Parts: sequence; structure tokens; C-alpha cells
Amino acid sequence: MQWFYADQGKSAGPISENEFQNLVASGKITPTTLVWHDGMAEWVKYETLAQKSDVITAQVEQTSDTLPGGLGNTSNKDLMEQARASLQGNWGLAVGSCFVFGAIAMLAAVIPILGNVISFIITGAMSLGLAIFFLAISRAQEPAFPMIFQGFSRFGTALAAYFFTTLFIILWMLLLIIPGIIASLSYSMTYYILADDPSIGALAAIKRSKEMMKGMKWKFFCLGFRFFGWALVCCLTLGLGFLWLVPYMNCSTAKFYDDVKGRAA
Repeated sequence: MQWFYADQGKSAGPISENEFQNLVASGKITPTTLVWHDGMAEWVKYETLAQKSDVITAQVEQTSDTLPGGLGNTSNKDLMEQARASLQGNWGLAVGSCFVFGAIAMLAAVIPILGNVISFIITGAMSLGLAIFFLAISRAQEPAFPMIFQGFSRFGTALAAYFFTTLFIILWMLLLIIPGIIASLSYSMTYYILADDPSIGALAAIKRSKEMMKGMKWKFFCLGFRFFGWALVCCLTLGLGFLWLVPYMNCSTAKFYDDVKGRAA
């Protein structure tokens, strides 16, 4: 079955049933979005179809301000498809925001003498802002460029999160490289947790990330490895391709977070 849906007053499609469900899950297609497929007499709101199939409650939950976490059951392939769907119409904003993020990091690093110190101090806040930004894209919550700086409003917590995760990873790496990699995977959801819960502290967020990633570290590693080939292609473009690859990776990670966050409840 091929679906069509209304996007900013224009018809979008055709898309497959799987792509259609991914758009529903990502919030791109909301209960009020007009949809149509061959055999339907006219375009109708998605909620009309959802009510008929008794899934309107699930749709409303998925498009609420705070999406309910899953248990990591969504395949990495589907998470990436959902990420691409969420980035539709947001590529320019995502690319520009990641470019500014990277430029700030590079400028901080090249400052003589104090560069490394400045980079260490601001990385936590910038990483938190990036998590806030890509969760907004992933959840169709009107992302905006200033979001990448919102981490500075919780500067102390973000700095503490960066300090402790870096320290713990280094300590694990003193044993062997592999334990260090495993530790980095365990702490990978820390900034997304901070973005979701303004009341949580750095160590509590790290602990929750460890709980969330139990049994999910290999899956997350495999998600990252799926971008390896794309990274090689980006190198052939003198690095320009990374302007699109980095947002794709970040949005996929945001999808992964929403899919596993219920594990730490």
C-alpha cells in the first residue's frame, strides 16, 4: 500500500506502509494530518483512521511533549529511517547548527595555551544543548537554533557530567581499551537524560544512563557502526559530507534514546 500525506499544504508521497508508520512514530504525521491511499474516497485526518483501528491513544502518546520510552525493541534500521523522516524539512537547520557547534569547538581548541581548558569547560554545556536540539527535531517539537546554547543555563550540571564521564572512562581505559569503550557506551545517554529532566543531577544522570544501557550497549555500538561506511564516503568529499552525516547520527541517537529510556524507569 502506498500512502500520501499533507505536508505544509502540499501532497507528500508516495511512501510505503513502513515509512508511513515511521512518520507516525516520529510525530511527523499527527492526528490532524490529512492522509490518503488508493481506494479511499477522499483525504481524511489520520485520527479518523486511527480511531477506526483503536490506536488513537498510542498516537496521542507518541506525539505528546514527552514521548514514552520503549524497551529498545525498535531495530537500528528503523531508528535510522525515523531519523531521516524527522530531518525532512529540518536539514538546513540541523546542518547549520552542527556547523556552528563544530566551529565553536575548533575555535576553542586552537586558542593558545588556554584552548584545551576552554574546550573542556564548554564541552558539557554544548553537548547538552545539542541533545536538547536533536530531541526537539526527533519529537517534532519546533527545533530552533538557540537550543544548542541552552545547555549553558545548566552550566554546572553539564560541566560535572562531562568531568565525571571523562574521568570514569579514563579510569576504565587504564585497565584496557575495551572496558573504556564499554564505559563510554554506558554513559552515552547522559546528556539526553539531562535534557529530559531539568531536576536531575550529573551523577544521577550517569547512573540512569548505565541502567538504561544494560543489554543495549552492543545495539548502540552497532547503530554507530552503521555510519562507518558513510563516514568513509564523507572523507572522499574533503569532509563536507560530515555536515549532513553528523545531524543524521545525532538524530538517530535521539531516536535510540526515546526507544530505550523506559528501561531506566
